[in-house]
Amino acid sequence: METVDRLEVYYDGKHVGTMAPYQRYRTAFEYSQEWLRDGFSISPFSLPLVSGVKIAKSDPFDGIFGIFADSLPDGWGRLLVDRMLRKEGERPEETGSLTRLSIVGSSGMGALEYKPIFQWSTSNSLSDLDRLALECRKVLQSEESEDLDTLFAMGGSSGGARPKVTLKLDDREWIVKFPSSGDTDDIGIMEYEYNLCARECGINIPEVRLFPSSACSGFFGSMRFDREKVNGKEHKLHMASASALLEVSHRVPALDYSSLMALTWQITKQAQDLQKMYTLMCFNVFAHNRDDHSKNFSFLCNRGIWRLAPAYDLTYSNSIGGEHATTVAGEGKNPGIKELLEVAKKAGIKETSARQIAEKVRETVNSRLAKYLK
Repeated sequence: METVDRLEVYYDGKHVGTMAPYQRYRTAFEYSQEWLRDGFSISPFSLPLVSGVKIAKSDPFDGIFGIFADSLPDGWGRLLVDRMLRKEGERPEETGSLTRLSIVGSSGMGALEYKPIFQWSTSNSLSDLDRLALECRKVLQSEESEDLDTLFAMGGSSGGARPKVTLKLDDREWIVKFPSSGDTDDIGIMEYEYNLCARECGINIPEVRLFPSSACSGFFGSMRFDREKVNGKEHKLHMASASALLEVSHRVPALDYSSLMALTWQITKQAQDLQKMYTLMCFNVFAHNRDDHSKNFSFLCNRGIWRLAPAYDLTYSNSIGGEHATTVAGEGKNPGIKELLEVAKKAGIKETSARQIAEKVRETVNSRLAKYLK
């Protein structure tokens, strides 16, 4: 496998720009003339739409810009890529980010695509979800799986810790999750019920399903929201996480919801998106969703217009030390109404409105999710 030393970035068939190594452990990026004429900033703060070469910092994304790090699989997806590399006689620790983006090619989250594309020969996908879950468990337990290439083809570009695959159903793409090593058998139905509760709270979520299983209570699935149908043809939407936009690692708790509120306003300029982020914060606090790191908040860009993406990864969870990964007015261990209202005030949301939203969310969560919050 040859090391990639130059990578071309594309969006919807248009040449966005070029990436190349710069010094040690860093990369350079330059927009193409075509994109400078007709495109938009793919990351407004770190890559404004101006000519010239931009140099990425060595940290926190191993020398590449955050928007490109978003395309790289992490957690489960990175595990699969590393297993495939070892299977092919390669050393994962010596495989750089440009080569890994070449492996992602056109299969990553969001709309950015990378060339040259490196493709392994993989077998056809499996439709038996119980079989896929079993093979995922083997990989997590460091056992050999005869379906490793299939798992890679169906989930090698995914992020997050839990095993997952992408399925095509009714001409739309769905992401289906399977239990991780420390999960209980009801993890699927719990995330499904969490999402239904979030929707009742007024939070925008993608279409979700509970896929049947003979081995557990079911597998949680959600329709991909970075894809849309335009005149019967699937179209990719550009997506950026808060981690990418702010160039901060999601592995180190470093954000407060006040920062996320400020980011939401600065990038969307939409009061309704600001309210959506506030409502999501309230839900995460009352529903004990504490793995609320910077990669679990994203924005979609459609033809240069940024909006808050639907909420995802909503389930009972903890982060480092059991605290929220993103603090609420500086409080991570036990935030409540006081801290929520403090964030709202700083964001310019009226206290009466903020209190009504928080109390509605708390009441809905306590009613629908009580069995998970004991």
